[in-house]
Amino acid sequence: MTEIPVAPGTAAPDFSLPTDGGGTLSLADLRGKKLVLYFYPKDATSGCTTEALGFKEQAEAFAEAGAVIVGVSKDSVKSHDGFKAKQGLPFTLASDAEGAVCQSYGVWVEKSMYGRTYMGIDRSTFLIDGEGIIRKIWRKVKVAGHVAAVLEEARAL
Repeated sequence: MTEIPVAPGTAAPDFSLPTDGGGTLSLADLRGKKLVLYFYPKDATSGCTTEALGFKEQAEAFAEAGAVIVGVSKDSVKSHDGFKAKQGLPFTLASDAEGAVCQSYGVWVEKSMYGRTYMGIDRSTFLIDGEGIIRKIWRKVKVAGHVAAVLEEARAL
């Protein structure tokens, strides 16, 4: 199966995922809005919590820029519900338990830590315009300063 690589200027891969609160969200639901789609490795871990809180702090600014924030990991909806409630996150968390969306966005990658290799989510963010076109991609995200960079691009879009 040949996949079209995701790159700025290409159509964002479609998805439909279960979300926190028992909902479902698809790319089509977000047509006409800018989308900040961020992939993160795991609920309630230090880096992922810091990143989520960064988006939380700027949620109003993203809304003013016309952007919707959606976080995606392979955690279950139940895990997302707990993480969202504990951190008071004002945006949707989607569960990609099967990993199909992670695959289609190219964020399911081989990683290594302490000499051990394993598969995991590469912390990545995609800025998608209202037509469903990817406008900017951040891969191998370092949490510090990331949210500000994404907000700047969302405002410019």
